[in-house]
Amino acid sequence: MARRRNRKPTAPIHLSAGPLPDRLMADFAGCRLLFTDASRLRHGGLSVVLYADTASEPAVFTRSVALDGSNQLEMQAAVFGLEQASRLYPGQAIALFSDNRDALAWLAAIQSSPASGPGEFGAAAGLPDTDLHALLAHATLHWIKGHGRCRGNALADRHARLAAGGEDCASR
Repeated sequence: MARRRNRKPTAPIHLSAGPLPDRLMADFAGCRLLFTDASRLRHGGLSVVLYADTASEPAVFTRSVALDGSNQLEMQAAVFGLEQASRLYPGQAIALFSDNRDALAWLAAIQSSPASGPGEFGAAAGLPDTDLHALLAHATLHWIKGHGRCRGNALADRHARLAAGGEDCASR
């Protein structure tokens, strides 16, 4: 009979005090901080966590959507976040953080290409009425490690899971 190995206890993850780890806070002092995430459970869930500055309380927006591919949902979450940020803070600098490199690469390709018409790239992403060049005009894109110590990303992950029909991890 095979012996059972004892599992190592998982170390608790201590989240940053602010929306970003302290070593990154100074780099984004003048920006609105936007964290986006998506989840796939019973249906798709998108979440946006938006900080007016590094010391403010976050505004949280969620949306339930039809199930789709993981990267597609992440792109929808990023666009949803950019829409909320431009609605609340028009023309102001936005730092968008996502833990999905594919979504950020897709947005960076759009940002660096010339716009030939409104809605051109939005239609390709399944968002035909969205002018992505306008949404990306004041945004900088940043990858952040998922399930790490970043409070903003952890909040976005939690709310995406709830929007997708999952249980609240804190209520267990």
